[in-house]
Parts: sequence; structure tokens; C-alpha cells
Amino acid sequence: MFTVYTLAELAELLSTEKTLYVRYSSGPEADAQRQSTDHESGLPLPGIPANSLNPPRWWTLPAEDWLARRVCQYLRELREGARPWALTGREVDFGPDNEPLLDDVHPVAWLAPALLHEARERYQGNLDAGRATH
Repeated sequence: MFTVYTLAELAELLSTEKTLYVRYSSGPEADAQRQSTDHESGLPLPGIPANSLNPPRWWTLPAEDWLARRVCQYLRELREGARPWALTGREVDFGPDNEPLLDDVHPVAWLAPALLHEARERYQGNLDAGRATH
């Protein structure tokens, strides 16, 4: 699996894949060896949780701003030893946080630490990061 180093490179990948997702985990090999479970109920999930990187139709800002927002959603998982990677797959259901659950997963690329740094700076600099909805 190759590595993506910038948000621009990640945005370029969006044009080559129908739907691209991001996942924070130990990686595709580790995910393939064990079934995902819901942490609160202990129930097995019918796929692996991931989040779409594709901007919605209403998004009129640069794709890189959307990507920064999506990549930054789960940065806390880095402290837990997870690595971010991009993937494609078939949505089979939704998880407990309403995230898509995927099967038929195809790893695409690792997201480099430099990309995460760029995403964090762009998210905090270009958007009102963490603003409450009320």
C-alpha cells in the first residue's frame, strides 16, 4: 500500500474512486483477522467501521477543507496506536455512531503523519473547528 502525504494528493484520489473512506486502526491486515464489535453491547458488526471522505453535494468549499475535517474527527485514536488509512468497500449497514460498515474492503493508501499535521492546521485555520451547533 502506498502512502499519501498531502491533502491535495488525497483529494486527487477522490477523483479515481467512487467512494473513498478513512479508517483508524492497526491496518488492513489486522482488521481482516478479527471481526469488529460494538464496544458497548459486545455485538459483532457485519463490517468494519469507516467514514466517507467524499464531500457531500452541499459542500462548496475546497475538497481539502472537507478532507481535513474528516481526517481530524478521529485523531484521538492515534494515541491508542491506530494508523489512518484510506480504503474502498461496500456499505452493508451502519454502526452505533451511524458510520458506514464496510465489507469487500480494498486498502488504498496510508495517510502520512505530514498529511495529519496539514489536516489539523487547515481544519483549525479554515473552519470553526469544535464550534457547538447551538
